[in-house]
Amino acid sequence: MLYDLFAYLDKMDFPGAGMFKYISFRSGIAVVFALFISMAIGRRIINKLQLMQIGETVRNLGLEGQMSKKGTPTMGGIIIIISILVPVLFFARLNNIYIILMLITTVWLGILGFADDYIKVFRMNKKGLHGKLKIVAQIGLGLIVGMTLYLSPEAVIRENVEVINSENVIEKVNIHPSEKKSTKTTIPFIKNNNFDYAWLASWAGKYKQEVTWIFFVMIVIFIVTAVSNGANLTDGLDGLAAGASSIMGVALGILAYMSSHIEFASFLNIMFLPGAEELVIFAAAFIGATIGFLWYNSFPAQVFMGDTGSLTLGGIIAVYAIIIRKELLIPILCGIFFVESLSVLVQVLYFRYTRKKYGEGRRIFKMTPIHHHFQKSGNAGIQAFIQRPYNIIPESKLVVRFWLIGIILAVITIVTLKIR
Repeated sequence: MLYDLFAYLDKMDFPGAGMFKYISFRSGIAVVFALFISMAIGRRIINKLQLMQIGETVRNLGLEGQMSKKGTPTMGGIIIIISILVPVLFFARLNNIYIILMLITTVWLGILGFADDYIKVFRMNKKGLHGKLKIVAQIGLGLIVGMTLYLSPEAVIRENVEVINSENVIEKVNIHPSEKKSTKTTIPFIKNNNFDYAWLASWAGKYKQEVTWIFFVMIVIFIVTAVSNGANLTDGLDGLAAGASSIMGVALGILAYMSSHIEFASFLNIMFLPGAEELVIFAAAFIGATIGFLWYNSFPAQVFMGDTGSLTLGGIIAVYAIIIRKELLIPILCGIFFVESLSVLVQVLYFRYTRKKYGEGRRIFKMTPIHHHFQKSGNAGIQAFIQRPYNIIPESKLVVRFWLIGIILAVITIVTLKIR
């Protein structure tokens, strides 16, 4: 919104207007503005939620400090969404296809999460929105993202081309001068850092290109659904999902900047993405919004984000990674979300297996998602390392440890680009 205004003022030789051309300047303003908005409106929204008696209902599961959370306002994800949207609308170029996709993602999943929270709070239905409707909405978003990247003439890459010397060693990496539509993405631990989804459709003959894009859209749908649900499962401790998401946002912002900077792209041997520099501004707003939300959500939480926030955060991270062609790094970057989801899946499958085999269900973890395993006293159902007796970890310490793991995973994600 303001970009075009300042571009016009710059032509008029207005002092300082030229600063708005720089991504670093607009990103810096975006992160500060998002942080300010989240902290400024947070208290008012919390008071409004309390006035409307929109509080969390809690079942007694025997977790330390659990019952003290009863009545804490939920649906606080509204704070995050507003704090992301306003800076992006002000400081990003709104005709950029990638920014448009990120805005659609934020609003789409924000509405989905809000509907889920509304049913839980106002209709007193703990199950919330029907699971099938959630999946359909997530599939719909995946289709929009996948088909836009397929059809939009702006969603292009400039490929990284390796120059090999006589000793079969990479002498340098050039960025191809022409832009093209491509189904290539970045993959870790591989020599040229590229993987083409066309490999999955090598059997399709003359329909190879069409089949490749079908595979791509299906993968996009899976990633969006998996990561948004993973973030939703992670949102169980004060500050855990918001803090972990802000760390992932920093890593994604760095990757977007490197992918949109021709020299960094060449140095890292990754494809160059024209137009992706605007995503750095979105990442900055995302970081500012999530950190600002932590002002009220850190232990002991004054507000919970609810599905309004968690589904939105997960979806944003997924779509952002897909757009910058780094979706295959998600298992590393989003390792916390991945382990949380995996713990639930393993627990359910093992419980069903043992119930069928022994007549009673047994558990691997004391409780899932796995962060609750460390909060619950006693042992799980099988003799294994993870069942050994140990002291319950206080919630605040547990959250900080998860954050530290998230930082390590973010660093590893970036470092993998040089490990080939």
